Amino acid sequence: MFGSDDEGSRQIPTQAQSLVEGSGSVLVSEYKPVPDVDYLQELLAIQQQGPRAIGFFGTRNMAFMHQELIEILSYALVITKNHIFTSGASGTNAAVIRGALRAEKPDLLTVILPQSLKKQPPESQELLSKVQNVIEKPHNDHLPLIEASRLCNMDIISQVQQVICFAFHDSRLLMETCQEAKNMRKIVTLFYLD
Repeated sequence: MFGSDDEGSRQIPTQAQSLVEGSGSVLVSEYKPVPDVDYLQELLAIQQQGPRAIGFFGTRNMAFMHQELIEILSYALVITKNHIFTSGASGTNAAVIRGALRAEKPDLLTVILPQSLKKQPPESQELLSKVQNVIEKPHNDHLPLIEASRLCNMDIISQVQQVICFAFHDSRLLMETCQEAKNMRKIVTLFYLD
């Protein structure tokens, strides 16, 4: 809930509302620092000169302009020698993969799939055919995609120093993933799309 008691009870819009109505009706709450953030760790990471392993997560449902921005960010991180880890879905993951491929440093992109390649949609399979380092998880083919994705996200988090996530406030799995990354003392940068 945001706003004062006088404003009534207003909530953050859902993904569907944001896509249909836009983000103009989103209310922003007063900034309150999060006490569980280790600011010293973040400062050290900013000052670190060497490349890092960065995990990208995000929603499948996003506007084309957001995808272009993610592509540019992914490209910039790879050309500065950071190793990108992501999954193989459409939306955020596809934008990350396209950007990293454009940087022409195939050894700095690793895609970890929640299940086997054959379980991915045809458009994802086509994009993944251009990726040098694809790790499949066929032993998760029997699981529902949400459970396989949860395991995949935890695998990615375990291999990175930093997490960048693009989500809606009601993106349950992505919020859980970011919280788990924070619990593991990873640096988490979360961009809300609503």
